[in-house]
Amino acid sequence: MKNIRISDVTMKQAARELSLSFKEKIELAKLLDKLDVSVIELEGIHNRKIDSLRIKSIAFAVQNSILSVPVQLDKDSVEDTWSAMQFAKHPRLQVCAPVSSVQMEYLYHKKPDAMLTAVGDTIATCKSLCKDVEFVADDATRSDPVFLAQILSVAVEKGATTVTVCDTAGTMMPDEFAGFVKGLYEAVPALRDVCVGVSCANELSMADACVIAAVCQGAGEVKTAAYPLNTASLANVSHIIHSRGDSFGASCSVRVTQLNRTMNQITWLCQTGRSKTSPFDNGVQEEDSAIYLTAHDDLAGVMKTVERMGYDLSEEDGAKVYEAFQTIAAKKEKVSAKELDAIVASAAMQVPSTYALDTYVISAGNTISATAHLRLRKADAIMEGVCIGDGPIDAAFLTIESIVGCHYELDDFQIQAVTEGREAMGQAVVKLRSGGKLYSGKGISTDIVGASIHAYLSALNKIVYEEETV
Repeated sequence: MKNIRISDVTMKQAARELSLSFKEKIELAKLLDKLDVSVIELEGIHNRKIDSLRIKSIAFAVQNSILSVPVQLDKDSVEDTWSAMQFAKHPRLQVCAPVSSVQMEYLYHKKPDAMLTAVGDTIATCKSLCKDVEFVADDATRSDPVFLAQILSVAVEKGATTVTVCDTAGTMMPDEFAGFVKGLYEAVPALRDVCVGVSCANELSMADACVIAAVCQGAGEVKTAAYPLNTASLANVSHIIHSRGDSFGASCSVRVTQLNRTMNQITWLCQTGRSKTSPFDNGVQEEDSAIYLTAHDDLAGVMKTVERMGYDLSEEDGAKVYEAFQTIAAKKEKVSAKELDAIVASAAMQVPSTYALDTYVISAGNTISATAHLRLRKADAIMEGVCIGDGPIDAAFLTIESIVGCHYELDDFQIQAVTEGREAMGQAVVKLRSGGKLYSGKGISTDIVGASIHAYLSALNKIVYEEETV
């Protein structure tokens, strides 16, 4: 029985078709990893700072699946991508190139000979850094058969361990695509020494049938999507292989017993957009709170955990966070992730206040919409705004956004009591993300709305300070 690798491209295609927040992308990767998808494909690096941090964060989160990230056809792109993902448990570098004459000249302005050289050199560079390298031949079904055989041969010769051919147009019928794959094995005997992958667009609603037909001809990896996109369905392909795989000698690792529940979670995640009346961006349902530290953890261990949580601290701020952590850890058995968030918010990157709260008035009730009227001070100027929100804190955060004139991704928001009694103090922690980097702020007050506003402004001031000093 041949094990078919199921490669999910939702994360890769979502960049073009879905609007997912930083946190949602990490959560989506975790869901796919728990489902035992063989390969999770990510979007490549376009903005070095933001995308490198995104890939690095997902690499920490994914434990079982291969993490595949595409590179451009140049050495710098390969090195930048590898730098971001090298600590993944199962890294893969992916070299994508169009192989039809129209796309080669339109997208890359290269003739066939130049494309052969570029692909060969890039795969060789990838292979020198990573043992798992994939070559993806885009638009393979419309390429010249002789050239396609040449470039696939070069890919195998230079070290590609997986070679994928794509029906980018999505116009082939299942029997045609099966014949196409069979012909490749005959034209390029070296393909029998590597894993052949397939990808089909779903223009004719035949992608699922086409990839299964290719598996029957020897393909060992298929590209699918967990969320309905223009490609084969993860759920459908997995069900077909589990139900009828014995008839064509194939199996896959996807956990079909968890499939429906996970698919519902992914669909909800991908369809949850940002409301115009709420500053909250993401549709993440569950927070991974299984992170605990003790007094026995050293500086390196604490900093690794902080990095896994999404923070990118300087050496100086790291030392401050660890000192504050030791003080807390000496008084209790365990320090949770939420407590570590509060430590980072209090100890790291303390900066002058660009924006300070002057006054605020909140109107809320069960028969009226929540309204916030805030006045902020910036130097000697008073700035004010009024917004309606889904609740008093929503309204307050939206008002700050309208005053500042900028929206930052609200990654997390936490509130808790820190003292007891009628005049208990409330603590709020706000985590904002800007340029892929996480900034947290803490506020304390007898009024939890006031504590939340102070926490938001604390995080905002850190962003503004760093943007102005860069």
